Amino acid sequence: MLTDHRDTLRAWPARRWRAATLAALGTVLLVGLPTVLIPNPVFGREIPMTWWSWPVLIVAAVLSGLLVGTYVSAPQPEGLEEQGARRGMLGGLLTFFAVGCPVCNKIVLLALGSAGAMQWFAPVQPLLAVAAVVALAWALHTRLRGERSCRTIVQPEPART
Repeated sequence: MLTDHRDTLRAWPARRWRAATLAALGTVLLVGLPTVLIPNPVFGREIPMTWWSWPVLIVAAVLSGLLVGTYVSAPQPEGLEEQGARRGMLGGLLTFFAVGCPVCNKIVLLALGSAGAMQWFAPVQPLLAVAAVVALAWALHTRLRGERSCRTIVQPEPART
């Protein structure tokens, strides 16, 4: 199975690899800036980042980039596209929650308060990180499997005169 995916990726044209690379860099920026993994003057972070934040973000960005690359000029069998999109969105959202500051996240603060964020949410973040990577890997697997599946070529009907 993994060999099949490698063969599929090797067959990608440069256009797909460019899209995948840009999407991976975009993911790093989209998640890294508001979670302050990338220091910036717009956002702040109350709790220092964990040791695993950058590795999770890099893995998630690579998987996200590859997933976006599967959407470039390659039709998928019916149904697989929607599954991959949902899993990919879930993985991206989970990545954001996994690497973010527990008390800087407004949704978590509203739901749990600052004490609850530290006591209940912070310990769950590594599990969210694993779930994010699994969701992204599953979405990518689904999309790549769809590229290798047997396609039926539909011939247009001849014009009637």
